[in-house]
Amino acid sequence: MAEKIVECVPNFSEGRDPDIIDQIAKSGDGIAGARVLGVEPDADYNRTVLTIAGTPDAVFEAAFKVIVKAQELIDMTKHAGEHPRLGAVDVCPFIPLEGVTMDECVELAQKLARKVADELEIPTFLYGYAAVSKDRELLSDLRKGEYEGFRERLANNGPHMPDFGPSNWSNKIEKFGAVVIGARKILVAYNVNVDEIDAIASKKAGSLVRSSGRLLKSNDGKRTRIPGMLEMVQGMGLPLEAHNISQVSMNLRDVSKTPMHIAYEAVRSIVNDHGVETCGSELVGLVPLSAMLDSGRWYAPEGCEDEAELVEAAIEGLGLSSLSAFKPKERIIEWALNQEEIK
Repeated sequence: MAEKIVECVPNFSEGRDPDIIDQIAKSGDGIAGARVLGVEPDADYNRTVLTIAGTPDAVFEAAFKVIVKAQELIDMTKHAGEHPRLGAVDVCPFIPLEGVTMDECVELAQKLARKVADELEIPTFLYGYAAVSKDRELLSDLRKGEYEGFRERLANNGPHMPDFGPSNWSNKIEKFGAVVIGARKILVAYNVNVDEIDAIASKKAGSLVRSSGRLLKSNDGKRTRIPGMLEMVQGMGLPLEAHNISQVSMNLRDVSKTPMHIAYEAVRSIVNDHGVETCGSELVGLVPLSAMLDSGRWYAPEGCEDEAELVEAAIEGLGLSSLSAFKPKERIIEWALNQEEIK
């Protein structure tokens, strides 16, 4: 295995057309030194998560090719889905895995943002560790108003204008929108399934568990926030119509501070208080082995330290196979990399 390994996780705005999904995924594969380890479409979100890993230069090339192909195949004027998004490729983060520093990932993000802006004439934003200022670190802040509000944002000159690329509306921007590119630590995209159709309890749970908590407004316009339960968590409740259930969709921004089992049990506790049950959960993208072992220790018998048994305990305890079979050799980063060794 190469000494330097970086991960990139482009999220593109197509989760229903298998031919488009396949073409975009394949555009990021076949590059010496990089592999597409995961392709996860979601029809309700109308969004697909790609996981690419390999040497920094190879992963950079793969990420650019994914954005090029998405520009060719996706028309945002026709896109609708449950998940917030700003463009055909909504977000494209670089994550250090092995022998790579965060500063190197920041350089990759900056280089890609400039290249996309210059060569494709698409507005680009930098977020996470690559953000140019503190108020631009969060993805949720940069895509406020989403694609539908982006034209007005550009016309009004803010807030949060693009870091690179055109700031005047054009046919290319109308078709693609914009892309947010950044560098971050390993983030676990984790959804808890809730046995309700209308997402009433799920929305309540999402507002309680997320770090930002709930926004309170007084009659005379004053505002304040009640902090949420969990640290380094973004979350929201929404219906999952394809399965006649709802989800609390979360980004665990530091899974060492808020492990999956804590997020799961917190959501379960809240929805149970409203007479609703959870029905398993799902991971979007790949997950580090350490996160699976951590949750496995919660659900496994005391004293268990066998890796395979802990992983199985996590799968069972979190209900990770409730919507589709969770295949650990494909979904755990270290195990997937061992199978797809990068030369």
